[in-house]
Amino acid sequence: MRALSLLVLLLPGLALAQAPDSRFSAGGYFRIMARPDFQGGNGRLGYWNINGRLMNEGPYAALEMKLDLLQAPPGTTDIWASLHARVEGGSVATADSGNGNLINFRLSQLYARAGNILAPNVVFQLGTLQYFFGDLGLYDTRPAQLFEDTVGLSARYSSGALDALIGVGDSGFFVRGLSYVPLMTAGGAVRVRLGEHFELGGGGQIAVEPFIAGNRNSSYVTPSVGYEDFARKEVLRRFVENNPMAEVEQFPLPQASAQMNVSWRAVGYLGFGKLGPIRWNNLFARYQRLHPQNSYTDSWEGRSVQVYTADLTRDRYALQVGNEMQLQLIPNRLDAVWSTLYGQDRDLANTIVASEANRTYISTVLRLQLYFTKTVHWLLENSISQERSLNGNLFRSTFESIFQNSAGVPDTRGLEFGDAAVRNNWQLKTGIVLNPTGFGIYARPSIRLLYGFQLSSQHAAFGNAFVERLDQFDAFKPTGTISWHHLVSLESEGWF
Repeated sequence: MRALSLLVLLLPGLALAQAPDSRFSAGGYFRIMARPDFQGGNGRLGYWNINGRLMNEGPYAALEMKLDLLQAPPGTTDIWASLHARVEGGSVATADSGNGNLINFRLSQLYARAGNILAPNVVFQLGTLQYFFGDLGLYDTRPAQLFEDTVGLSARYSSGALDALIGVGDSGFFVRGLSYVPLMTAGGAVRVRLGEHFELGGGGQIAVEPFIAGNRNSSYVTPSVGYEDFARKEVLRRFVENNPMAEVEQFPLPQASAQMNVSWRAVGYLGFGKLGPIRWNNLFARYQRLHPQNSYTDSWEGRSVQVYTADLTRDRYALQVGNEMQLQLIPNRLDAVWSTLYGQDRDLANTIVASEANRTYISTVLRLQLYFTKTVHWLLENSISQERSLNGNLFRSTFESIFQNSAGVPDTRGLEFGDAAVRNNWQLKTGIVLNPTGFGIYARPSIRLLYGFQLSSQHAAFGNAFVERLDQFDAFKPTGTISWHHLVSLESEGWF
């Protein structure tokens, strides 16, 4: 009897382990390249994807797995269930400094789905809840995205022209990590298809942090902290200077914030296509209020205190708008993809520090792909971008420009970093592409031999070993200002 009971307990696990091959499926993505950099860089043309992802990204790999726990016959409304997992990371042995170490990978998605349980065409998802309207492929970004920070439960209705989603959960671990507090998150999205030529969608989410008395990670604030002292990380130093006879134990105790910590975002989407040469056009928008930060450790003369910063980091906002148009200029001979991206980041409490928290950026990327044959193509991509600091100088136009700020005195204390508030970049990449599956800019797998260059108004505007931060001297001085960056890349990427 005891053996029979044990067998009953083991049967579900055995059923999963011995599931037929047809119940399990897996797919993924890979990207790997060799880009020797003879200018002291890290094998990427620029700092980030503002000029498009091509030659501005490193290696990457992802594997997504699906196990059908309960299958439904096609075309029916029978109950079904499946389990999904996604592992991904940005390192491959010998291709980057991480050398493929698994510490660079993570289980980014894990969820169970079940359909037609309470109503036809309704799918419940329990676990991670990521939802997005689409991609800006040239930039490798998703401006109109919801719930990528949330674990919880969602319900999605899909039928014909209508797709609707609601979800609830907790985003505390994504936002705060080891300083976890619950962030109760709720939101939803709707997408409507207007025939075969137009789609319209929108949605939003909100996260509310309840105050928990006695929890050091909750929304406390350190009273009477000036923003400049916070920016310079000199809060304890200022306290000691103003109270020379005081002990560090007399540093002001944290107090409960007078305001509740709340963050939110709203997203929008417009898609249209199958109109003449326009295969499809995606327009995305996102406006969000970032969640306040918790605290940091401030040190002075060997002593440390915890400074709580909810009130100092409450009013941070981000706007991003992106568009991507796929064009068939000459059938089976010439295709194009044209993308634009605009963003604005604001920290309303920060009026003194030049940083990426107060900036605007705008970029456009045009990629042409000419088909010599079905599998041998030529690629040309051109991009220009401008980034503008809204709080003064953030960029260095020459390797000696650190001496030109603050009336010729380098500001090593951190409020000004260079002699320019604007960074302009131009990148051009071109080369031969082999696409075994045939025509299409996004056809994969793809093998490419490319040459690319960047011309920037900033000195050495790429990941380099000259300085660790912009307010440093060039201890290893280059022969002159570096405005150009050149790379040759042999690379491959694909879906499987």
